[in-house]
This record gives sequence, structure tokens and C-alpha cells, in this order.
Amino acid sequence: MVGQVCATLLTTLAACGGEEEAPPPVPVEERTPKVLVIGIDGVRADVLMEVPTPQIDALADGGALTMRTRTTTPSVSGPAWSSMLPGVWPERRGFVDDGVEGRRYDEYPGCLTRIERLRPELSTYAVVDWVPLMELEGGSTAVGPEVDRRELLDGYELGWAEADARATALTVQHLASSDVDALFADLGNPDETSHETGSIGEEYRAAIAAADRQVGELVDAVRARPSFASESWLVIVSTDHGRRADGGHGGDSPQEMTTFILVSGPAAPRGAIRRDTHIVDVAPTALAHLGIEIDPAWGLDGTPVR
Repeated sequence: MVGQVCATLLTTLAACGGEEEAPPPVPVEERTPKVLVIGIDGVRADVLMEVPTPQIDALADGGALTMRTRTTTPSVSGPAWSSMLPGVWPERRGFVDDGVEGRRYDEYPGCLTRIERLRPELSTYAVVDWVPLMELEGGSTAVGPEVDRRELLDGYELGWAEADARATALTVQHLASSDVDALFADLGNPDETSHETGSIGEEYRAAIAAADRQVGELVDAVRARPSFASESWLVIVSTDHGRRADGGHGGDSPQEMTTFILVSGPAAPRGAIRRDTHIVDVAPTALAHLGIEIDPAWGLDGTPVR
């Protein structure tokens, strides 16, 4: 008799749905906006299209990817990164090479610094393995000291593959352990591999593939956050410049000047981006996603990718 009662009770519970139903998803417009910018150094756009990059491809499926992005003149890292992160061209700041003069970051700060000045309650994080992004003798940098947490690695000292691996691991850890709102992660190995080998051949392509895997690790860390369902993440992936077939860059050829911007997430545009884009569009895209209205008085040259 007891067995019959138990069996009847179990059947009744099963019929009524013993397991709790999952809550309905939070509408995108009600989620907390957050942004992750991943900068992969020295990726030539046409080579990127030839290398198997399943992680970047998956992001593009959930957003938009354009290969019609133009970088700075000259097409070298100093002016390029210091244009991407503040959103202004080098000529505006008088910073047109890899030197230290004329940077004017107080007037044109990097986007993470601008976030801190405008919305200090937001949590910012950056990890770089190209030291001049965070530390330069005689002046300020694109990733300034106002950023809440900064991790500085030296790719020349550690080796670039190891530095990228550590940068990825540090960012994954921070995503898992903090209520961060805006992050920048710098991956330098593809650029340095091409310089070292003097080519855009097998080793360079392997470095791009490795960076793609690291992009996947970062995205997995975002999705593993306990609060992910209530967050609206925008992932932006871009590069500072392309390169010639001999591994060099700095000129104005299409191969050196053409880069890419990828935006992905529930609030990202879908499909083709029909306008030309520029490296200075990255910062305003990040700011706009966080709900920060672009003030014309800032003198930004870029516009949000929508």
C-alpha cells in the first residue's frame, strides 16, 4: 500500500513539473551594459580571412565584421593604438610616430580613462604586453593610471606567446572574480612573430590562430559569469595595423593600412557594416554601448559602429 501511494505521488509530481522552469530571459534593454575590447597586434585583414578562426567566426555570426577599416598614417603601433583607444587621429594630438612627444592624453584620454572620469562607479581593467601602451618615460599613456586595475607584462622579456597566454589568463581570472564593466586586453604575438620571421607565412598564421583561441577563452569567461544573463556584453575585436609580405609595416599600402573591426553581442548590429570604418571608431563604440553620450566638445574623430 505504501509503495502504491509513493508511486502515485511521484507520478503526480512528475506530471506537475517536478523541476523548476527556467526564468524568462532578461530583455536586452534591461541588462547591464558591459564591454570587452580585444586588440590583436598587427593582423593583416586578408590573411585573417585565410586562417581558420572559429572563435572570431562565431563572434561574427552574433554581430558584424568589417574588413573596410582604415588605420593611421604611419601604420605603426604607437600612433595606431593611441588613436584606437582615445578615438582621435594622431594629427590632432601631434603624435605621429612611436616616440613620446606630443601625446596629449590629458586632453584626449584613452576610453577606459574617459570612463573613469565620467562614470567613476564603473569598474575598468586592462592588461597589455606591449609596454608603451601602459608605461612610457616622460609622459602619459593610452592606458592611464586612472584605470582601476592595470596588468603590465613585457612581451620582449617573457616571449610573446607566453605573454599573450598570461594576459588571457589574467583577464579570465578578473572576469570570474569581479564585477567589471569595461576591459581591454592586448595580444601582441602575431605582430612580433611576423617581424621575427620576416614573413606572413606559416608561423604568422599560427600566431593568429593562437590569438583566435585566446579570444575564445575570453568569450567563454564572459559567458561563465554568474551574472551573465543580466548583462549585455559587447565584444569588440580589432587590430592596430596590417603589414607587408616581408613582415614590415609603416607605409600606406592597402595591405598595411587596411584593418578590421568586429562587434558582437545582443546589442550589436547584425550582418554587413555598410560604411567605411576607421580605427578611431573603436573607442566611441565602446563608450556608446555603456550609455555614455559622445560630447562634441571631446573632439573625437570616430563614430560608434552601429
